[in-house]
Amino acid sequence: MRITVMTADEQIISLEVDPHESVENVKALLEVETQVPLQQQQLLYNGREIRNNEKLSALGVKDEDLLMMVSGGGAAVAPSSAPANDLSFNADGSAVNPGAFQQHIRNDSNLMAQLFQTDPELAQALLGNDLNRLQGLLRQRNRQRSELRRQQEEELALLSADPFDVEAQKKIEAAIRQKGIDENWAAALEYNPEAFARVVMLYVDMEVNGVPLKAFVDSGAQSTIISKSCAERCGLLRLLDQRYRGIARGVGQSEILGRIHVAPIKIGSIFYPCSFLVLDSPNMEFLFGLDMLRKHQCIIDLKENVLKVAGGEVSVPFLQEKDIPSHFLDEESHKEASSSGNPELHGVV
Repeated sequence: MRITVMTADEQIISLEVDPHESVENVKALLEVETQVPLQQQQLLYNGREIRNNEKLSALGVKDEDLLMMVSGGGAAVAPSSAPANDLSFNADGSAVNPGAFQQHIRNDSNLMAQLFQTDPELAQALLGNDLNRLQGLLRQRNRQRSELRRQQEEELALLSADPFDVEAQKKIEAAIRQKGIDENWAAALEYNPEAFARVVMLYVDMEVNGVPLKAFVDSGAQSTIISKSCAERCGLLRLLDQRYRGIARGVGQSEILGRIHVAPIKIGSIFYPCSFLVLDSPNMEFLFGLDMLRKHQCIIDLKENVLKVAGGEVSVPFLQEKDIPSHFLDEESHKEASSSGNPELHGVV
């Protein structure tokens, strides 16, 4: 089987080993790869130090699992021998001597195992070589502890306040409400962390009148929309019917310059007729709206992450974030796009 070992300096080593191999033999292989003597190696699996006489299979190590290697042992300084002032902290929570502090914690395998269980981010920083990152995390943890102490002190003060004091009752009510919000937030982090991730809008590759572009698929938009600059680039502005001028009102508003009644769009390898409104909107190029989604019997298949056209005659994948131009992902662009999401014609001449 193949296992991966990450060293303290973030070197990644891949090893082919027998499932019943002993930890000592694995360390011997690592000595060849890293030049770190076997006696100075500490191997951690799931945050726990594993002993030389243990077998990988007995520890539950499986194919493609990750082990951590910390340099310690004979050449390392014993935890208790570090000067006390080197292990103290500044007022902001950072270490006075981050190098000595890092080495002190690394040499304590029990503490490292505990950290991997309670604060894996800090444990990783201790294993790495970026002392600035370590100091930043120590400051962050200090701020979190200070905030927690402040909240606890406020709660104690509220509990001892006069129960007939109206202002005190308002503060107690606010504290109870905030506690509920914090608990809800913590539950979301644990059970629904995806809710905090950035949601990428749905884009597909299309061609409009032979010009390739990234089309924003929006089933919440009443009409298919193309910007003036994009229509000009596609050679369609000459077909603009200005009798359909007006105002598109949604969250905000944009000027409708007119309508292009029909033009060929290519989705996959098939051409389809399409009509669209032309908007004076620099932040949005082409929006494939509900009118054309209905006309061409499109299916937005989020399980397969594809747009199916004509009931499945053509399937095109939705673009990954890396394939979407950065200015399309700008929040302001989405606000502008949503402002014309359900255009209503006003003042048509």
